[in-house]
Amino acid sequence: MAMTTEHTMTAEAIRAAIEAGQERLRALLPALADEEMREPSELPGWSRAHVLSHIEGVGLALARQARYALRGELIEPYDGGRPARAAAIEAGALRDAAALREAVRAALAEASAAWAAVGPADWSRPVRHRDGDLRSALAAWWRELEIHTADARIGYGPRDWPRELCLHLLDHLAPRVPENLHLVLTATDGTRSRRYGSGDAPAVTVRGPLGDLTAWLSGRRPQQPLDCRRSGAVAPLPELLGWP
Repeated sequence: MAMTTEHTMTAEAIRAAIEAGQERLRALLPALADEEMREPSELPGWSRAHVLSHIEGVGLALARQARYALRGELIEPYDGGRPARAAAIEAGALRDAAALREAVRAALAEASAAWAAVGPADWSRPVRHRDGDLRSALAAWWRELEIHTADARIGYGPRDWPRELCLHLLDHLAPRVPENLHLVLTATDGTRSRRYGSGDAPAVTVRGPLGDLTAWLSGRRPQQPLDCRRSGAVAPLPELLGWP
């Protein structure tokens, strides 16, 4: 089974992918007026404004992980933890379109500056985020940026996700597959496949475009129905566990 993962990408390559994703988001923002901001996103109960407010917050939170790590200090991603994070998203979503666009642009600029300051010898510096290091925090920002840009429903979806991101997500989200499930994901738009679990149970094979497979594994809606089979017979998609 051939596949590329985040672990085989250099931090510099991930940083370049993030810069491309940030530029893409900047280009999409001007199309959103006040009424579009209030429309539903792909996330239940969240408008587009909620999603953009979250992108702003998580971009700043991970950027400050980098800022403090370079000083040899550890700090929580959010002051006040998850309750403060949730409150900031709700409050931020109340802003008008112009204010939201400007806030997201400012957060992206700070993210670019913070991560650009990380040198080749710094990636193993510890951070508080998931008790990881700067490289894992950088990858987290990549995931957050790309997934939530798609969640905002502003002209960019899982089918548009870069192949390298999809392959990284297929690895990162492996804990969502129950241990007793023998699951095989096969991309119909290439030769890529990913196998999870083992054992004597018949494999459940799910086929579809790589972006749609990744969307499903990440809890998002595929653009088209996936083909799921068990022992050659059509079967419902299996239930997945929570986000790791």
